[in-house]
Formats: sequence, structure tokens, C-alpha cells
Amino acid sequence: MRFQLIDRVLDRTPEKIIAVKTVTATEEYLADHFPGFPVLPGVMMLESLVQAGRLLVDATGEGPPLIVQEVRNVKYTNMIRPGQSLRVEVTMRKRDSKGFEFTGVGKVDEQDSSPTAVAVQGQFRLSPLI
Repeated sequence: MRFQLIDRVLDRTPEKIIAVKTVTATEEYLADHFPGFPVLPGVMMLESLVQAGRLLVDATGEGPPLIVQEVRNVKYTNMIRPGQSLRVEVTMRKRDSKGFEFTGVGKVDEQDSSPTAVAVQGQFRLSPLI
């Protein structure tokens, strides 16, 4: 299954990308997570960071597929409900022959930049599938 979580890119430089994932009530996985209290699953928050990292490296999608090699220090601190957005900011920390290292943070809603708005943060490494 292939799906795109990133709805739009707000800003991009060679080292950093800022993008948005808006959560709608029609997303299929929300029916089970959780019935009566739908929230964006943590793995989807992490996947939003990963997809933003892939877009940062290869905006065209024509390069070799990048797979998650490592994930470290991931923390989930807020929930994202339908009608809210996850604003992700991913920064490339290192690029070498084995792949790319990133730091990412996702915050609840685009306009809120307070520290309590952080929903997910962590570090991850993407490597080309060879």
C-alpha cells in the first residue's frame, strides 16, 4: 500500500522542510484508533516526519526508494484529532554514503508554536534501497 500523508509543503531549503498533514474524520484508520475518540496514531505521526524527510532529499520521487534504517529518541506528547493539523519540521543533520540523518518535530496546528504544542519529535535515518 502506498499513501501520501503530507498535504502540502510550506517551505523548503536544502537542509530543512516544513510541511503539513491535516487530519480529517474520513481517514480510514481513525475508526479503530480509537472508537469514539479518534486520534492520529503515533506511527502515522512518525511516518509524516519520514515522508517529509524523503521529500527533502528527493522532491521528484525519481531517485532510489529511501527506507527507514533507524529511529531514535521518539517522544509523543500530544494527540492530533480530526480537524487539527500536524505541522512537521524536518532538518537534515548529516548526509553520507550510507544515507541521511534527520531530526524532526511535529506540532499540533499550524499557528501554534508554543512548546506544549509538540506532538512528536525524534531522530531518524533514511537509506537508499539497493
